Amino acid sequence: MNLVEVNSPQLEKEFVEMPNGLYREVPYYIRPLDKDVEGTFHKETNKTLRNGKVIRWILKDTNGNSLGRVAAFINEKTASKDNDQPTGGMGFFECINDKEAAFMLFDACKNWLVEQGMEAMDGPINFGERDKWWGLLVDGFDKEPNYCCNYNFPYYKELFEAYGFKLYFNQYTYYRKTMDPLPVSVQDKAERIARDPNYKFVYLKKNELEKFAEDFRTIYNKAWVRHKGVAQMSSLQAKAIFKKMKPLIDERIIWYGYYGEDPISFFIMLPEFNQIVKYVNGKLNWLGKLKFVYHKYRKTCRKMFGVVFGVVPEQQGKGVEGAMVMATRKMVQDEYQRYDDLEMNWIGDFNPKMMRVAEHVGGTISKTHVTYRKLFDENKEFKRADMKG
Repeated sequence: MNLVEVNSPQLEKEFVEMPNGLYREVPYYIRPLDKDVEGTFHKETNKTLRNGKVIRWILKDTNGNSLGRVAAFINEKTASKDNDQPTGGMGFFECINDKEAAFMLFDACKNWLVEQGMEAMDGPINFGERDKWWGLLVDGFDKEPNYCCNYNFPYYKELFEAYGFKLYFNQYTYYRKTMDPLPVSVQDKAERIARDPNYKFVYLKKNELEKFAEDFRTIYNKAWVRHKGVAQMSSLQAKAIFKKMKPLIDERIIWYGYYGEDPISFFIMLPEFNQIVKYVNGKLNWLGKLKFVYHKYRKTCRKMFGVVFGVVPEQQGKGVEGAMVMATRKMVQDEYQRYDDLEMNWIGDFNPKMMRVAEHVGGTISKTHVTYRKLFDENKEFKRADMKG
């Protein structure tokens, strides 16, 4: 077996397509869009590259057949932020069920990161924001992955842990039927907020997308940057995120809260795009775009997924969460009735407040992903992610 660095268009294509053979017989696997994977590794489509480095490898056998792939990266903004040691990342890992092959891929990441001055690596993670390609699936293999979420074989967990990766934090996906009633306690909290005329809750308007992108950035930087490994979001990044989301946006399921004129909360939901992606086999060429338009017109997607929920610290514990949920409920249950199912992505176990919110509105855990951390000096004390609240 030998490692080949990805340094040509041909190898870039092979890197993207490598998993297709592995998952050919797996009924729940949905092939990601090629452009979403490849876009991670180019400055034009991934602004994180302005403040970082990335490298990719493919593992081949003696006949030139692909056995695995992996990427390693450093985000200079987060490598040392709130960490006891400079920490890089690895991700986009795929491999046959072979410990020697997997360890060759892990070693490549470790050795390169050591050369760059890193003392640990998290994985499997994304080179960019946490809402994509983050964490190893360890429970929920009998369910289709959501858009830009990792799906992998159960044996990957054994490979990671055998190499010395340790659980840094869990990420939960919560599920509920859209039309199920909400607990009375949620309604009570929402009514208390409703009595204060300073609060208002509105859904996004596409013709004001830049305003809502900036409000998102304001809330995100207050609510999320205090968590380990989360960097400040710039206006440019926020605009890029919303521009990329625009084709998927359903205005009525993205909600914001305001106190006076100040943005204080958001609940970002999107149609679960993988419910359309599974028909295009990774390609958004002219045929893929026709299929996309067809399924969007036919309203094939009956599931929405929660991308992120946030409340600024000074408004937490006052009932804003419940008021946001009730505003959304009124729309999706009484007026719109467009979706049957809801999955709420990416709720870390370091954030028990958000876990309680998800459970309080009737959500149950349907999938679990794990973010692992590997310390290169195993004599050092390993610490899990700090709990918040």
